[in-house]
Amino acid sequence: MQLKPWFFGLVFSLLLVGTTQVTAEEAGYEPGTYKVEPGDVLTVSVWKEEGLLQEVLVRPDGGISFPLAGNIQAQGKTLEQIESIISQRLADYIADPVVTVSAKQLFGNKVYVIGKVNKPGEYPINRPTDVMQGLAMAGGMTPFSAVNSIVILRRHADGQQEAFPFRYGDVEDGDDLHQNIVLQPGDVIVVP
Repeated sequence: MQLKPWFFGLVFSLLLVGTTQVTAEEAGYEPGTYKVEPGDVLTVSVWKEEGLLQEVLVRPDGGISFPLAGNIQAQGKTLEQIESIISQRLADYIADPVVTVSAKQLFGNKVYVIGKVNKPGEYPINRPTDVMQGLAMAGGMTPFSAVNSIVILRRHADGQQEAFPFRYGDVEDGDDLHQNIVLQPGDVIVVP
């Protein structure tokens, strides 16, 4: 049996997708602005301390654990803020520790699109993404969608939820573009 050339391209593409890792800078975030989310994988290293090089997973509670520094609340903090916390805690054990924290994999930034879209589900947002882009990731709306009754649900840290109305027809016409907000991790786009 002879394999078709397109088959090799498909296999290569799947291998490439399966091994791709996106750092915060590659994802389009300016240095110092990316906020860590649960599910992200961070690389933490301390200069001249080979035993203190680790990849850490940000737990569902937003925390990480690092030797000698203990548990650290990482969710919502920048990489630089986490570096500073670890440096302060290591100062009791190491003279002038130089700590580097980098985002190896951004798995914590996801939005959800539900309702009358072609591909409802969970979508990673590895760069600043607005509502129109989120709808595009979900394959657009079905012919039965109430496109001018879309709502974006956002839960804040204190547990309160906020709803943002979105009228697709207005944005499509170039009107009321302020509705096309940048999505935050955990946002849910509801398309009735």
